Amino acid sequence: MRFRSMGLEIPITPLSLDIRNELHESAKDRRIMFNEQRVAQMAAYLLDRAKGRMKYLKLMKLLYLADRESMKRHGHPITGDRYVSMEHGPVLSHTLNLINGAVKFEERGWGYWVADKADYAVSLRRKASRDALDELSDADLDVLKDVVAKFGKMDQWDLVKYTHRYCREWEDPNGSSAPISYEAIFKALGRTPAEAKKMGARVEQQRTIDKLFADL
Repeated sequence: MRFRSMGLEIPITPLSLDIRNELHESAKDRRIMFNEQRVAQMAAYLLDRAKGRMKYLKLMKLLYLADRESMKRHGHPITGDRYVSMEHGPVLSHTLNLINGAVKFEERGWGYWVADKADYAVSLRRKASRDALDELSDADLDVLKDVVAKFGKMDQWDLVKYTHRYCREWEDPNGSSAPISYEAIFKALGRTPAEAKKMGARVEQQRTIDKLFADL
């Protein structure tokens, strides 16, 4: 069976049929395609718990650890971002562009919640109430809450050391950068090679389908 959209044809395997059954859920529950508003609200939650200001390197590590924890619990990331190994550990690629102001912000996206970085830190622009964090599910917030409880008191350099030591999907890029696949993360989380490959493929399939539906 094949799925056709915008002139593109995607083979629908039994795995992706399961994904297709989820396409009627709300946009909030489509977890795989990168969502700037969602990652901005994640940052807002984390900044709110840090009294409104945080070193941006620490914020990046907490966001990565939240995605990683979501993959462990639920089989998918929250942000839908791509990951790369860099000198100071794993990095969310699109999110790094947002932090650096290298891309135009969406309405009610990064710039709505997060102030420009200064002194290697970012700050919260407005109160992050539960009602305002409407792109985040209760499950997402549970992940973020637990990440704050476990890592919130660590500074950015402690988190760099932690990700270097315990995030086995990270590899030293020797001054450059290298992509981190979803499969590699699942494998580092303890999945068998076969399970990691299947789960990584599922994430990639849903990313593709979500992107096609978003472009309609």
